[in-house]
Amino acid sequence: MTTGTAPRESYYQRTGENRYKPTAHAGGAWHADEQHFSPLAGLVVHAIDRHLAGRPGDSLAIGRISYDILGQIALDECEITVEVIRPGRTIELLEAVVVTGGRPVVRARAWLLTQLDSSAVADTPHERIPAPGALPAWPMHEEWSGGFISSVEVRRTAPVRRGRAQAWISSAVDLVAGEPSSPLASYLALVDAANGIAIQQDPTEWMFPNLDLTVHLHRPPTGPWTGLDITATFGPSGQGITSSVLHDLDGPVGHAEQILTVRPLTR
Repeated sequence: MTTGTAPRESYYQRTGENRYKPTAHAGGAWHADEQHFSPLAGLVVHAIDRHLAGRPGDSLAIGRISYDILGQIALDECEITVEVIRPGRTIELLEAVVVTGGRPVVRARAWLLTQLDSSAVADTPHERIPAPGALPAWPMHEEWSGGFISSVEVRRTAPVRRGRAQAWISSAVDLVAGEPSSPLASYLALVDAANGIAIQQDPTEWMFPNLDLTVHLHRPPTGPWTGLDITATFGPSGQGITSSVLHDLDGPVGHAEQILTVRPLTR
């Protein structure tokens, strides 16, 4: 009898040099036939990492990445291309475009900054959030549907008011089948979930999908947990913002912003 370890689950499978097919674990929360943007955000960084891998000795690292979501992202095969927009030895701008069904669905731009020793002046006024072990598990799948939500573990503070939460999120699912992913790609594959953790309004009554995700980092994050100190604000004219201070187990690492379109659900 043959025994062995079962293959690990993944969000994507590679189907070509720059092509990826999502698995059921990448399923979205708003519609059953779409991808959740969170793992796709990590996949874009994975593609950028592959682009940079051919440059040995490169000291550049992502300091900011902004994603524009151009429409519903079908749960279908995609292609990701990466090109240099502004080359440089100490500062560089890259653009990654995700194409599904022959149309661009995501455009992402990443500023890369040179890495040097600034530890003597490293400081942040943001306090650490409670460690994952200090927070209760939160069954996010009871509020949201979709394969991605079912794939993650969330620990969250008890809500004290709408639109505020501190939480940790992790996943045992690999980003791409059979391929190692960088700590940054794995970390950013979970950040977009912030919009569904600090719930401002009942998602059975209101839609509030985000149209973008912008992440600024003051240091590279590490896993396996992505920490989120989240504030969700709805305005009076159909717009909203989800803002998060990002953490890893060593403390704050940066900030994330998401612009929301806020709409009542029709029945």
